[in-house]
Amino acid sequence: MINFREEIIKILDEKIDGLDAKEIDKMIEVPPNYELGDFAFPVFSLAKIYRKNPAMIAEELAGQIDSKYFEKVENKNAYLNFYINKSILTEEILKETVNKKEDFGKSEIGKGKNIVLDYSSTNIAKPFHIGHIRSTVIGDSLKRIFNFLGYKTVAVNHLGDYGTQFGMLIYAYKTWGNKEEIENDPIPELLKLYVKVNEVAEKDAEVKEECRYWFKELENKNEEAVKIWKWFREISLKEFNRVYDMLDIHFDSYNGESFYSDMLPDVIKEIRDKNLLEESQGAEIINLEKYDLPPAIIVKSDGTSIYLTRDIAAAKYREENYKPDQIIYVVATQQSLHFKQLRAVLKEMGEDFWDKINHVAFGMVSLEDGTLSTRRGKVVYLEDVLNKATDKVREILDAREEEQGQKIENKEELAQTVGIGAIKFQELFNGRIKDYTFNWDKTLSFEGETGPYVQYVHARICSLLKKGDFDINNEIDPSLLTEESEINIIRSLYNFTDVVVDACEKYEPYFITRYTVELAKNFNKFYNQTQILVDDEKLKNTRLMLCYAVKNVIASGLNLLGIKAPEKM
Repeated sequence: MINFREEIIKILDEKIDGLDAKEIDKMIEVPPNYELGDFAFPVFSLAKIYRKNPAMIAEELAGQIDSKYFEKVENKNAYLNFYINKSILTEEILKETVNKKEDFGKSEIGKGKNIVLDYSSTNIAKPFHIGHIRSTVIGDSLKRIFNFLGYKTVAVNHLGDYGTQFGMLIYAYKTWGNKEEIENDPIPELLKLYVKVNEVAEKDAEVKEECRYWFKELENKNEEAVKIWKWFREISLKEFNRVYDMLDIHFDSYNGESFYSDMLPDVIKEIRDKNLLEESQGAEIINLEKYDLPPAIIVKSDGTSIYLTRDIAAAKYREENYKPDQIIYVVATQQSLHFKQLRAVLKEMGEDFWDKINHVAFGMVSLEDGTLSTRRGKVVYLEDVLNKATDKVREILDAREEEQGQKIENKEELAQTVGIGAIKFQELFNGRIKDYTFNWDKTLSFEGETGPYVQYVHARICSLLKKGDFDINNEIDPSLLTEESEINIIRSLYNFTDVVVDACEKYEPYFITRYTVELAKNFNKFYNQTQILVDDEKLKNTRLMLCYAVKNVIASGLNLLGIKAPEKM
């Protein structure tokens, strides 16, 4: 497909002295509305080169440009505004639709590059709660976005399956646990033990010491400690995978913190051999003053490892085994310091891949009556949220069945597709960095700019294509598409790949969420203003081809968000 931006770069590279193609590319803008053109180029920086008023420079350049790819090039003050030739654009979009079909918009810009994505990272023996949804769905969406652009991804669920809390849980289980009760209802029962041991340990120093003892025993491969820990991990993963299946989220690796425990002695020895360790109050640390960071603890005063030590081992393992171009951690903003320290420590160790570490931070979820806390047992289970969303959609479908007097096919599957899709869409609708308060009504709303709205538009198009006997091989004439509503859709389709690239570069799935809403709105405007199934066969086929293109891009957009696009609703 013609890259109109590149055509502008070629034109301006020939006309302008003092700027190269890369500089021109960086300066090209997309105006806020099409009245100002499809692309705009500011000429302020040329004033020094040409020693003229920028508006005069823009006027002179506009008069020199004549290209078949642009209907007109106008100067608006100190801007050059480029208006794409709509007939060429329409022809290109429909040709691409026929050639690429469901793959419309895909790119190979990431071919040959590997990306490691670390996300979700649920904690063994703790609830998979609403607070995990952000890392889980943002990470999954980023994986889909990278794959769409040709990258090879490795999705890692870095399970929280090691650390001091397991000493606490082992002690709690040995003291108060009941195996049968835990087997019957694993996570809630383990949560009760975790809450209880925290309450007791806060008041009783001996209990706290016993918990530390059992974690050290776990690190020392005590047979009983390892057996209990493995059981906790096994029953927890079984519970988690049920929720991952509901979310249609899958991982390439479940290597958690414990996987790297055997590598820790070598990592600590390497750090020690490089004379990076200092003693501080019985612990061993790396001084990071020159990075304006607090010291990084590598070995605690009781001789046990810390989360950072295990992340150093994990980063080295990933670099060695996956040869990635980026190692991306989708983790809450609270961990920003941790990842700054991780990068700094790797740099101090002389590891040249330290700058491949990218922390994709996101804001926190809180409840309306306070923050989530597994330590105090204050959680909302993610599975309950997904089930409640499904139940709400089922109620809507039941009412529709009664109203229309006919059964809805695959009602249960549809209820889950729309309900869970609504949760994901809402989660990915805003910039990831913002904190937000979880609210049932808002999250499960099916009004306005929502997942169900976009899914419904997709289903409506599928029905229209069926009714119009659409065939991709039918003869079409792109020049027949001249209505404003048709051209707006064409422009929107042309921008799809750029939106995905932008979402990839900025690690922001919400660009795609907003795009799919706008495309759905543009289609509805077209649908309501234009008769599509007309008697003129060629015009009908051409308009149906446009509908087919919209359907494919909406389905792709939803898929990039991890949401299914039903053909009937």
